[in-house]
Formats: sequence, structure tokens, C-alpha cells
Amino acid sequence: MKIAILPGDGIGTEIVEQAVRVLKVLDLAFESETALVGGAAYEAHGHPLPEGTLKLAQAADAILFGAVGDWKYDKLERALRPEQAILGLRKQLGLFANFRPALCYEQLTHASSLKPELVAGLDILIIRELTGDIYFGQPRGRRTAVDGHFPGAEEAFDTMRYSRPEIERIAHVAFQAARKRSKKVTSVDKANVLETFQFWKDVVTEVHAAHYQDVELQHMYVDNAAMQLVKAPKAFDVVFTGNMFGDILSDEAAMLTGSIGMLPSASLDKNGKGLYEPSHGSAPDIAGKGVANPLATILSAAMMLRYSLNQPAAADRIESAVKAVLSAGLRTPDIWSEGTTKVGTREMGDAVVAAITGKTITTKT
Repeated sequence: MKIAILPGDGIGTEIVEQAVRVLKVLDLAFESETALVGGAAYEAHGHPLPEGTLKLAQAADAILFGAVGDWKYDKLERALRPEQAILGLRKQLGLFANFRPALCYEQLTHASSLKPELVAGLDILIIRELTGDIYFGQPRGRRTAVDGHFPGAEEAFDTMRYSRPEIERIAHVAFQAARKRSKKVTSVDKANVLETFQFWKDVVTEVHAAHYQDVELQHMYVDNAAMQLVKAPKAFDVVFTGNMFGDILSDEAAMLTGSIGMLPSASLDKNGKGLYEPSHGSAPDIAGKGVANPLATILSAAMMLRYSLNQPAAADRIESAVKAVLSAGLRTPDIWSEGTTKVGTREMGDAVVAAITGKTITTKT
């Protein structure tokens, strides 16, 4: 097994370091290679996704990714900004299916912004189409308006688009995932306004009728879905939607779990090869302070073992260790509450390693 390690920017280096430490104590036969990506790669090579980094990602069996971005790069032309690295990897590797599980651990029900009774036992899987929609649609750019309310004014434009095969393949992924869970799918769209999502709804309905009548299908407008996620989140099981809506809803769902620092993700191609990363960003405001929560990245490593590297027992060990650490009362600042012990990034990593290796979970106070 070969794993490409791409820490990236900001807290990316700190949290990936802890995930790699966890992987190394599992006694698995794997090799890893680290490369620059994002702003760090731009500084060294003049591009956020250098050819060497892309080739490493293509050759690896799986990619463990940290985070990219920093405010200081905001004035660069768009093609050179750090975020283009992750978009480029998704496109070049064909990573069209994004899995974002939102679980509320029993120990963190009081860390959620919602009442404990609304989130206790929460287990939602958000599946986001990742290589289409307005993020990649062409044409896009800036021009002088020839119509609209202000002809002659400067305007910017993007194109939302989906083809039938794009919708069909993500629909199959969602329905097949639901078969392994509670056989309930909510397809989120905006069919009442957008032609793109009326098409989405039509194609999803056809795929369901032809192949998955054993799975319950519900269609929901995105604005209503956003409301229902905070009103009755446990009514959802598998939620799947397009690229932009999925980006927004998965971050909303993350806060139901207590912190976006707890939310892992997997981005998969048609063969199960994937890129694994926390759902949060590079958080440059806390980078280098040793306070970032590494658990989303550690849990992303567990997803990597399960989905791409065929090591489900090792994935179970990581997930059990995270539960043990939370049960011991250890918390990074984002999930800390009265009565628990506040720890830093390294200490949280130490605790997960201790739990995996059967040692006593300890921390400095």
C-alpha cells in the first residue's frame, strides 16, 4: 500500500502529523511519501499543484490530505490560489463521490449547538457530487453586460450544469450506500427554480424506479433541507446532492456533531481510490498554536483504511480509540466544555495512539 501524504497549509501540517502517527502504530505494511500542495507548493514551485505532487497522487493507492489556503494568497489570480490544488486533484483523479459522515458521538451531545435530544444518536451520511455543478461548469468569467438590468456594466458569471451520466453515477452511489444503512435517501435539489436541478430530480427518479425500489426516496428543496437539518436532523439518513449544495449542507451538518473539527471525508473515484481529508479548512488564524482538533483527520485516515486500502479491522481500531479518548474526557478547544480536560493537537494525538496500543490515556494538566 502506498499513501501520498499532502499536508498543505495552515493547520494542515499539524493535524496530518497526528494522523500519520496513528497509522504508524497499527503495524500495517505501507509506504508513504510526502509532497507539497496548496500555498506551500506555490511558495516552492510557483503553482499550488505541481506536476510532481500530481504524479505522486496518481501513483498512490490513497491520498491523505490536510487543508489548503491562506488569506495572504487572496490577491493571486484564481488559477494560482491554494484552493485550486484540491479542485485540480478532484478533476484529474476523477474523484466524483464525496462521503461526509456526520455522527454525533454520545460524549459530544452537549457540544452541539442544538439540544442534546435532537442530536443524540445522530448518524447522517452526506454524499456530494464533486466534479460537476457550478464549481467546474463552463463558460465562466467576467465581461461587459449586454443585457440585464445594467447593460454596459461589468459583470461576472458562472455556469451550473450537469449531464445525465454525472447524475446517474452519483445516484447509484447514494442508493447503494443506503442499502447498507437504513434504505432511505433524500435527494436535495432546487427544481422549482433551476433547470439544472429539475433535470437532476428527473434523472434521480428514473434511476430509483429502474434499480432501487427497495430504497425509500424523498426529494427536498435545498432551503427546506437546510431548515430540517436543524429542526429534525435525525429524520435524515443518506442525503445526496450536487457540488455546491453539498458543500454548504455538509458544513451545516458538521456543527450538529459539535464541531467541524470532528467531520472526516472521503472523495472516491469509480474504482474506490480516494482522497481523504477533514471537512474543515486550513484555519490560518490558529496555525502553529497547537490547538487544532486532529480527530477529523484521524477519522479520515480510518475511512481511507476502510474504503481504499481494504483494512476494515484497522479502521475499527482507530474509530474505537477516538471514542475511548472522548470517553476519557479529553477535548481540544473547539469541543471543550466545563468538566472536561482541554488538550492540544499533539496531546490529542498522543491519547489516540495510547488508546490503540492499549496504554493508559494520560494528559498534562
